[in-house]
Amino acid sequence: MLSTLTTWIWTGSAFVVPSAMAKAAVHAMTMSLAVEWARHGIRLNAIAAGPIPTDYAWEMLNPTEKSSVGATQPDQIPMGRTGTVEELADLTIFLLSDACEYLTGQTIAMDGGQMLAGPGTFAGLTSMSEQDWARAREHSKAASEAAKAQRATL
Repeated sequence: MLSTLTTWIWTGSAFVVPSAMAKAAVHAMTMSLAVEWARHGIRLNAIAAGPIPTDYAWEMLNPTEKSSVGATQPDQIPMGRTGTVEELADLTIFLLSDACEYLTGQTIAMDGGQMLAGPGTFAGLTSMSEQDWARAREHSKAASEAAKAQRATL
C-alpha cells in the first residue's frame, strides 16, 4: 500500500491545518499497520511530495500573484527547482516494486530539501491582506468549479 502525503505531517504549516492533520493521521496509520501487517507480506509506505507543478495544483496553490510566497517558488527549494511528475512516478514505481520489498512503514520526503530548509511552506502568506484573501478565495473557487466541470465531461 502506498499513500501520498506531504511534509506538513512533520512540520505543520500555516493555513493547512485540516490537510496537515488528516495526512498526519495517514502517516501514523502507515507506521502502525506496517508492523501489524508485515507478517502477511503487506508493505505500507508513503511519499511526502513537495511542489510538483500540475495545472490544477498550481491554480489552487497560487490563486494570486502574492499568494505564491514560498509554496511553489524554486528559490525556496535547496535544489533550485520543483519536482516533476516523472520523478514522482519513478519513486512510486520503485516503492511498489520487488526491488523495495524489505521497506515498510516509511514515509519518503521528495521535496528537493525544502522541508529541511526552513519554516512551513506557506508562512509567507501571513503578509496577505483581507482583500488579497478575498481575491484568492474567489480565484480558488473558480478554479475548483472549472476542474469539476472538466472531470464531469471525461
